[in-house]
Amino acid sequence: MRRSDATLFTSRETDGWENDTVQLAVRAGLVRQFGSGLFGFTPTGERVRQNLIHRIRAEMNAIGGQAVSLPSLQYSGVWKQSGRWGSFEGEMFTFENREGQAMCLAPSHEEGIVHLVEGTVRSYEDAPLLLYQVERKHRDDHPRNGLLRTKEFTMKDAYSLHATEASLDEYYARVREAYCRIFDAVGLDFVVVDASNSVMGGSTSEEFIAPVETGSEELVYCETGGCRVGVTDESPDTSLSEGDTCPDCGATLVAGEGIEVGHVFKLGTRYSDPADLTLDMADGSKRLVQMGSYGIGVERLLHTLVEQHGDDTGLRWPVTDRGSVAPYAVSIIPLEYEGSLATAADYIYNACGRDEVLLFDDDDQTIGERFAESDLLGIPRKVVLGNHFRETGMVELESRDGETRFVAPEAVSDVVSG
Repeated sequence: MRRSDATLFTSRETDGWENDTVQLAVRAGLVRQFGSGLFGFTPTGERVRQNLIHRIRAEMNAIGGQAVSLPSLQYSGVWKQSGRWGSFEGEMFTFENREGQAMCLAPSHEEGIVHLVEGTVRSYEDAPLLLYQVERKHRDDHPRNGLLRTKEFTMKDAYSLHATEASLDEYYARVREAYCRIFDAVGLDFVVVDASNSVMGGSTSEEFIAPVETGSEELVYCETGGCRVGVTDESPDTSLSEGDTCPDCGATLVAGEGIEVGHVFKLGTRYSDPADLTLDMADGSKRLVQMGSYGIGVERLLHTLVEQHGDDTGLRWPVTDRGSVAPYAVSIIPLEYEGSLATAADYIYNACGRDEVLLFDDDDQTIGERFAESDLLGIPRKVVLGNHFRETGMVELESRDGETRFVAPEAVSDVVSG
């Protein structure tokens, strides 16, 4: 995109926010607040959000997930059937429609997925089945910590249905491994902790917790790369303490704070039993469906990446072997947009793919302002065209971390995509 065509929503008005992460997200123009617990995403923020969703969808599809879409607006019937109407920790938005019927904005979709498959998933041959969606959820939570606790948010929620507990165990492990790949792909540092099932019900659950400076949970964890050991103050088993030896790798555990970015549950028959959702087995018997539930908070994930990798100069979206979720892959910064510099800038712009590039062609900005804005947005690479290009025909390719190399304009697209 050309900078002259882009509306970036960057802002210097960041006073009054509760933590530095929210200030940085606002300053970088990712979000705007619409009231307590409500945020809207700008074009820049939506590009990052969609990049995250794309990686989540790709991994869910790779393990056999099928995408669905369930309504957020629901009647009370399925919730009363499951026993969760009025007991969702006071966080469910409930109201009556004009006909006096009780309705809600769904805080989760276990009941909805049961209703979706009723009458269709009937036989053991129809299972296992993994269904997922990336949709809005609503909870009347107490807003705090920016995008971590909001009244409306996006979740990737998945649900698996099985004829046996062994099949549920297999899919639980499959989704758990997929979550690790998702978080590794976006450059998130995280651990996996045992957790309580609470209002969700079921037998087993685990949380994916990202260590941060300012989080929502107390965390004891192993800092060794690739080691996922950790416990929170809410874990059922909190026997590990700061200074203990990691049971997996032998390193010393440290204490800090963390943010939950994902959660996986073995629900068993918690939701199939009240709905009498059964499968016809090969021996002629009927068996209640075994279920699993798996969630990732999209905005939570975005917030956490900003928390882990942002600094005073701006965002720093990690670059992994799967690329980056940054709003643009590369920025093109000419000393001035005219003559041979403009010609070369346009060539690189077209070669790299216009949708992934931010070309600074706005004459109202100084070269310093262009550099600062690119860093604020966290764009992983800059292509700089200045006097060195005029003298040698080579452009300067600079990473967000300040590493530089000089390449021919014709080579930039291969370097950026590689």
